[in-house]
Amino acid sequence: MHLGKYHGLGNDFLVALSADNPHLEADPAVARSLCDRHTGVGADGLIYALEPLDPANDAQMVLLNSDGSRAEISGNGIRCMAQALLAHAIRATPGSAPADSLAIETDGGLRCVELDAGDPISTISLTVEMGEPRSGPPVSAAASDFGASHVATVDIGNPHLVLCVTDPEAVELSVEGPRLEADYPAGINVHFVSVDQAGEIDLRVWERGAGITLACGSGAVAAAVAAHGWGLVERSVKVRMPGGIARVGIADGSVRLTGPSTFVATVTVP
Repeated sequence: MHLGKYHGLGNDFLVALSADNPHLEADPAVARSLCDRHTGVGADGLIYALEPLDPANDAQMVLLNSDGSRAEISGNGIRCMAQALLAHAIRATPGSAPADSLAIETDGGLRCVELDAGDPISTISLTVEMGEPRSGPPVSAAASDFGASHVATVDIGNPHLVLCVTDPEAVELSVEGPRLEADYPAGINVHFVSVDQAGEIDLRVWERGAGITLACGSGAVAAAVAAHGWGLVERSVKVRMPGGIARVGIADGSVRLTGPSTFVATVTVP
């Protein structure tokens, strides 16, 4: 199996392209094995870049978390997948210019990824059209009683619980993340945020299916949408995470996420 390893702000993924792997099919056991940081390659998730269901699109994204569960979408993961596709196209046709954009099918809907700047062979900046945010499932009693100044759920094609606290770093994430997620039968991504005087967001992440991660792209979008709804930030906002900064732009009916993707290594496994 031929893979590329990439990361978006430290949120790392293995990407398998159907062009490099004939008869490629998503396999939860393979995802768990390869993503294990002690006995495998190590990653937050395994992405299968498959042929699109609609020939008008560029590819289909199937994302398996490190525990083997299937995720609807990842804002960081889709940038990593887009970089892998762009790099493959350049290698297949030396001297060619990378495509300006890609239409990628996800379990959360069709997403457009635009190349902003950089070299697909190393590091690039990409913007993802993340679609229209919606209200998520009802806020649980545990989340309501947590003591946050604001609480909301947001659906960005996948579900997020956002809690505004004084200091996200003071929250025992490994305890509170899974405790709050447990109230949602289908699971939920849990985020603790604060907003500084400049109107910028600090975010700490507990990801459904992966645990604590350095960044979450769809979580950054959910945090920005929630904070804007609370009247704490403008429509254009920086979101700081342990892995770095993402930028979110909120428009009527859509949200755009901008951030980097970096190539790490090529991996071949039996």
